[in-house]
Amino acid sequence: MSTTQTINSLIENGNRYANSLTEYSRRKTITVNVGDVPMGSDYPIRVQSMTTIDTLDTLGSVEQTIRMVESGCEYVRITAPSVKEAQNLDNIRKELRVRGYSVPLVADIHFTPNAAELAARLVEKVRINPGNYADKKRFETIDYTEIGYQVELDRIRDKFLPLVNICKEYGTAMRIGTNHGSLSDRILSRYGDTPLGMVESALEFLRICEDENYFNIVLSMKASNTQVMVEAYRLLCKKLAEEGLKPYPLHLGVTEAGEGEDGRIKSAVGIGTLLEDGLGDTVRVSLTEDPEFEAPVAKALIDRYTHRKEKSTTISAYTPNSTLQTQHSFDSPINPFQYFRRHTHEVANFGGHNVPRVIADFSQIEVSAHDDLKPIGHFYLPLPDKWTMNDLGADYIYTANNPAKYMLPMGLKEILDAPAWDKQTDKVNKFPLFTLEQYQTQSYRHDFLNFLSINLSNLDTSVIGQIKADKTLVLVVETDNEHAMPALRRLFFELIAQNISTPGVLVRKYENLPESDFQLFSATDCGGLLIDGFGDGILLKLPDLSEKAELLTKSKSYNSTAFGILQAARTRMSKTEYISCPSCGRTLFDLQETTALIRKRTEHLKGVKIGIMGCIVNGPGEMADADYGYVGVGKDKIALYRGQNVVKKSVHADNAVDELIGIIKEDGVWFEPAASLEAVFE
Repeated sequence: MSTTQTINSLIENGNRYANSLTEYSRRKTITVNVGDVPMGSDYPIRVQSMTTIDTLDTLGSVEQTIRMVESGCEYVRITAPSVKEAQNLDNIRKELRVRGYSVPLVADIHFTPNAAELAARLVEKVRINPGNYADKKRFETIDYTEIGYQVELDRIRDKFLPLVNICKEYGTAMRIGTNHGSLSDRILSRYGDTPLGMVESALEFLRICEDENYFNIVLSMKASNTQVMVEAYRLLCKKLAEEGLKPYPLHLGVTEAGEGEDGRIKSAVGIGTLLEDGLGDTVRVSLTEDPEFEAPVAKALIDRYTHRKEKSTTISAYTPNSTLQTQHSFDSPINPFQYFRRHTHEVANFGGHNVPRVIADFSQIEVSAHDDLKPIGHFYLPLPDKWTMNDLGADYIYTANNPAKYMLPMGLKEILDAPAWDKQTDKVNKFPLFTLEQYQTQSYRHDFLNFLSINLSNLDTSVIGQIKADKTLVLVVETDNEHAMPALRRLFFELIAQNISTPGVLVRKYENLPESDFQLFSATDCGGLLIDGFGDGILLKLPDLSEKAELLTKSKSYNSTAFGILQAARTRMSKTEYISCPSCGRTLFDLQETTALIRKRTEHLKGVKIGIMGCIVNGPGEMADADYGYVGVGKDKIALYRGQNVVKKSVHADNAVDELIGIIKEDGVWFEPAASLEAVFE
């Protein structure tokens, strides 16, 4: 069988979307020319962002673009909601050239084909959203016949062809960018609110381009839900190959990621997961911050893969029903296009239907004072002599060989290295962590919960049998491979192949990393596994430090990051989620200030999802599965949503946050926030 036939066979099996799941190999694409900065697998992964200044403000747009270029942007996107903004793109471009900047500009188009057709004559690239380029959203379900659906496709073709012809004539590139939240009624009626619907939305437009021999195209599948986003990009790659379409470059991004730590972690979970498998040719990180802060985050994510292949060690390829065979295969025991959590049996509060647990690393910290547990969300109240905890209270602490000096609160358990545990008087409320050698040579065990540290190289027939026989085990999975996420994923593949349902805790440790890179890298490594359905807990080990104060400071950040990763991967919701767009020239109020205000007033509403959108383009559709929405509809005018339904229209911005809280109260979701435990004990 030829290589092509083998690949086609694997595609038909339904799981091929990348070159390899165990070796870093960037997906091969065609080259797309965007001005003088080409994109594709023959070139570095490009960085881009989007201006937030009104497009009619020529000098403001130029100066912000320059700041973005100097921060690392290789493409700059500018909104063109109507013809007048599209016309002004020419003035912006000319002024940039006068100032010596040749950065390619991308016109962002929604709803307005005439603006797209003008912009395509003026700038290097146009982005269209297939969900609203030729369709208007009415939230209707339509029962199409095959003939009726073809009539709709013919209508789209007629509306889209003029832009295709202009792009061909002017050498303009195009991004066909599907957004999860703005799928057309037609697509939703036929495919549902699914990754397949997202993919088909783009392919309908792409097939028209290929029919016209226009190939200067980039594709994207953006969503705020990281699971949906990753599944859609993977499915897109599979479908392109299945249909014999060209392998177009991919623009990666998580829409409405938010701000600060949450925005960075969420972006890394989605974007990093795809980069790990060699997908992606340009990256935009969407933060509710000034755009010059986005490019360095995108660059940090991208730079991690510059020398990944040389630095990583070989991972044995997975082959069904075998133990660590090394023949090349892409077979996967999971469906990479739909989320399913790996089946595990319950051990204490790990596995089964339990949410993933957070284990805080206190192996270098002597737990001698009550305040030592404050960084991980556990607070001692002297007057009533009791403990309380916040929403980010860790479930376990790992103290290695240095057990806590006092009885821990009921909501927190302790894990010790096995030899240290064996010396404890209390062997019930503390739990042992074994190395493989200790596990195989020592006879002592906890009655119902034991931890076993293991890596891919440990797994052989004997070890597999021991793991299967012991229903008190939780595996603590580690790797020192630079290509960490696929190495750990390969271990979980083997567990599935061997019918092992033992829960597994994800462990990562990073030395000498800036705080920002730690958040991005840990979110990629652990988040990618969680997206694939792997991981019943997370342990982020602290770097080797000597000062207790510094370690405690780090422990707070690491604990917050662990909970943030679980939330971003949609596997454990521990705090309010904000789906806020990054702002652009369409934004009709101060998005950053408003997001901060809404967060301040509502951050105690654990598990509630609030969408904060700058304009109607990023309105009810883009909020996807938000519970409540705050959307700009005019200058200082806000529409408030319950789900995707408008509850109040044209509320003045001065009153809109209070009105939003009023709606939440009407639904019985609201409760008054307790005094901040952190503030009380500062």
